[in-house]
Amino acid sequence: MRVSIGRYHRTVLLLEFTIEPFHEGNPGPHVTAAIAAVEAMGVPAARTLYVGDMTVDVETARAAGLAVAVVPEGSSTREELEAVRPDY
Repeated sequence: MRVSIGRYHRTVLLLEFTIEPFHEGNPGPHVTAAIAAVEAMGVPAARTLYVGDMTVDVETARAAGLAVAVVPEGSSTREELEAVRPDY
């Protein structure tokens, strides 16, 4: 899972935080994994951008209180990603 990369809120932040797809026995990406990544980076959720490539990434980001951007490079099509209304 990629979390918090790119330019966001007038701050350039280039980080990639990778955690295992299964976090505490939950299939990933899971909200607990997203929250753990944000806490590990020490960045406020309000200043974190979750970047994903599947509709489940949007659901995970929303559940964790994070803004979300998507790229149509995974198993979800551009149309499927647009339908779940990511922030970016």
